[in-house]
Amino acid sequence: MQPLAISRYTLANCLGAGVAATLAAMRDQRSGLSRCAFADVELDTWVGTVGALDAPVREELRAYDCRNNRLAELALAQDDFAAAVAAARDKYGATRIGVFMGTSTSGILATEEAYRRRLADGALPADFNYSQTQNTYSLADFTQRVLGLAGPAMVVSSACSSTAKVFGHAQRMLAAGFIDAAVVGGVDSLCLTTLYGFNSLGLVSPQPCRPFGAGRDGISIGEGAGFALLERMDAAPHAPRLLGVGESSDAYHMSSPHPEGEGAHTAMRRALDAARLTPSDIGYINLHGTATPANDASEDKAVVRLFGEKTPASSTKGAHGHLLGAAGITEAIIGLLAIANNFMPAGLNTTEVDGELKTDYLLQNREGRVGAVLSNSFGFGGSNCAVVLGGAA
Repeated sequence: MQPLAISRYTLANCLGAGVAATLAAMRDQRSGLSRCAFADVELDTWVGTVGALDAPVREELRAYDCRNNRLAELALAQDDFAAAVAAARDKYGATRIGVFMGTSTSGILATEEAYRRRLADGALPADFNYSQTQNTYSLADFTQRVLGLAGPAMVVSSACSSTAKVFGHAQRMLAAGFIDAAVVGGVDSLCLTTLYGFNSLGLVSPQPCRPFGAGRDGISIGEGAGFALLERMDAAPHAPRLLGVGESSDAYHMSSPHPEGEGAHTAMRRALDAARLTPSDIGYINLHGTATPANDASEDKAVVRLFGEKTPASSTKGAHGHLLGAAGITEAIIGLLAIANNFMPAGLNTTEVDGELKTDYLLQNREGRVGAVLSNSFGFGGSNCAVVLGGAA
């Protein structure tokens, strides 16, 4: 594929709002996870909660008000992202900029809250608005309206690979000539369904998650949002680059990865092929690394099979939690920060790497030129996506 310029990006998560907050936390090796005190959830686990989501969305979009869209609005207001999109809109036209969003649960918390307020006859309250809150397309619709865009728009909901896969959709639409730029990204916010659902599967940890760690025992769920503006390279020749996207579907199991990492290996290899790079060109791998025994072991086998045991790697989920549908965009942006700042972030909370795993897992930040980064996102059902990112040409 032809490289694309990533001319602006922004994010928000439990580490703070905006790129600077996430970078500072990574530099300081500081986690944003805390004991679960979300809503009235009674689970012994740690979560990554964004604290600035009490105010409703802007008045003219109040029908879209829900936690997911509040988080989207918070992120869109950071890092002059909206201004960069406005400049692109003036250049290309509102209909020539696509919006490709990812989410896992969208605004399902609004539905959960509505069910708690059912009327005596069982009807949902009149103020519940499904189409602009829980409806998965709500996020793309809301984002378009906030940014004043009118081009092609869609939402990918493929569990934890959702906001990695949007890069591929945008790339294909640009290559086909349907659009001249794209806003990619997405949001996943905390809700009862994911917290209790993952707990019912025995996948949440009673302590901060420890990816690739000895004795690791599950995930820490977080919430987050991230967005990036993609343009052709001639429009922003000095911007960092999207070099390649690789996707696969191993369909091995509804909720478990292939034990040998077959789908993960295929996605990474395809991403390298699309980027026209070899494994030796990758300076750092941002692992999917959820801290469940099965996921980390599977990914380790796939990584070692393709890269060997010497490519530095880590999972940043110990810092911000597993952001589910928002993991892909968040970790891709962290990869861009690694490239721009010549450092590789440590995998927090893990003090001892599982002796069965062979990946060169970082327990401390490492300084040095990174070059290209590969970022992994693997979802339930075997939906796998790897993204290759590079610095300015």
